[in-house]
Amino acid sequence: MRFKDKVVLVIGGNSGIGRAAAAGFAAEGAHVFLTGRSQATIDEAVAAIPGARGLRADIADIGSNDAVVAAVEQAHGRIDVLFVNAGIGAFAEVPQITAEQWDAVHNVNLRGCFFAVQKALPLMGKGGAIVITGSVGAVAAVPGNAMYAAAKAGLRAVARTLAAELVGQGIRVNMVSPGPTETPIINRTEGVPAEAIAGLREVMTQAVPMKRMGTPEEIARPVLFLASDEASFITGVDLYVDGGCVEL
Repeated sequence: MRFKDKVVLVIGGNSGIGRAAAAGFAAEGAHVFLTGRSQATIDEAVAAIPGARGLRADIADIGSNDAVVAAVEQAHGRIDVLFVNAGIGAFAEVPQITAEQWDAVHNVNLRGCFFAVQKALPLMGKGGAIVITGSVGAVAAVPGNAMYAAAKAGLRAVARTLAAELVGQGIRVNMVSPGPTETPIINRTEGVPAEAIAGLREVMTQAVPMKRMGTPEEIARPVLFLASDEASFITGVDLYVDGGCVEL
């Protein structure tokens, strides 16, 4: 019960890693709010997570975060833990990348994530924790991954800067960077035809020294650790949870 009576907001908590983390926070006593773009998956997550409250919002639409923060403030007046997990995937080789594709990826994975944190900060104070989902893609040179990698690398820089700026306020900021993980994002990665998904999954699996993909729960557990008081002397880190992809 590390999060008993804590107020937790999970941005992108309607599926995959975010949903697994939301379930973990709730199981340990937190008041959980989760967001997503799909009302159907929000409803599914809320039905599966006792006490969770779902709020529809598109992280790329900066203004939609206002209603989310207002709802949390009205209910509890504060945010103790913020987990920013929303993200999209897209593959395209350099000659094929369009400005529209680049902006779509960055509006979610970088711009949207930054402003989600900014909007939530007024409700956070000493003892607060922010965890942001990064990716090993930020440091891996994978052909076709320029848009996604650039956004996640930028997000890593944002996380470090946030950690430096907020340390004096007693707010910790850390990042968890998954390796290949079995989440719904794989099945809706722009630039990868449906018939190529199985091949992509196999390529990703072979790139992992453990020769398997991670599960959402395996990523969520380190998220909960970094958000908890067990990590009270940790800020600014990027924790690779990747089956050895970066390290080996």
